[in-house]
This record gives sequence, structure tokens and C-alpha cells, in this order.
Amino acid sequence: MVNLAASKERKSVATAPPSVVKTVPQCGDTQVDPQARENSVTYSKEMMDKNWSWSTAGEGEFPEIVGQPKYLADKKTCAVEVKLKPRTTYAIWLNSNKFRNFKDKDGRPAVPYLLVFETK
Repeated sequence: MVNLAASKERKSVATAPPSVVKTVPQCGDTQVDPQARENSVTYSKEMMDKNWSWSTAGEGEFPEIVGQPKYLADKKTCAVEVKLKPRTTYAIWLNSNKFRNFKDKDGRPAVPYLLVFETK
């Protein structure tokens, strides 16, 4: 993890590690349609293409991923096609202590984020 307090670098959005600003579905949602076909994460800054870490958290199910994740035109949003099951809790790490491939365009790893949601 990047320790901004210990860094001699001037603090700014540009030098801070990227962080999650939005997920689809939203974290904590308990009424996700099991027919939803895409999960996405939007970061606070442009990300490095072809780098992502959608990984299992162990506390819940992991969605079946169809194909490869991809960044959208904004270069901040990574989307992946999924297959979900009804009445299921999903727990997905977007970066973790072990997997850190979500990185900004300058190579800084994103702050780990646990996405948890339930299908109806």
C-alpha cells in the first residue's frame, strides 16, 4: 500500500492512489436483478489498460465471468460481463493484499475495495 503520510511527494489527486468512486451494482445492494449481465467499477483517475484484479473474497460467491474485463472510453471504468444466480451473496475484491493489478496509468495500485451485493 502507498503511505501518503510517509511520502515526501506533495499530496494531490494526481499522486494519490486511485480509489473506487462507483460500482455497478452498488456495494451493499440487496436487490440486484440476477439477470444483470455486467459488473463495473469506476476509479478516481485514468487506469492502466489491460490491468485488473477481480478476485474472490472467500466470504461469498464469485460471479461467473464471461470473456475479458475491459475499460470503457472514460479510461476510469472497468466492466466485465457476468452471469449471476438468484438469491446469492457475492463478495468480490477489486484489488486486495494479494492481487493488485488495478493500477492507474502511472502504475500506482488502487486502494483495495470489497464489493458485496445480493441478488433477489
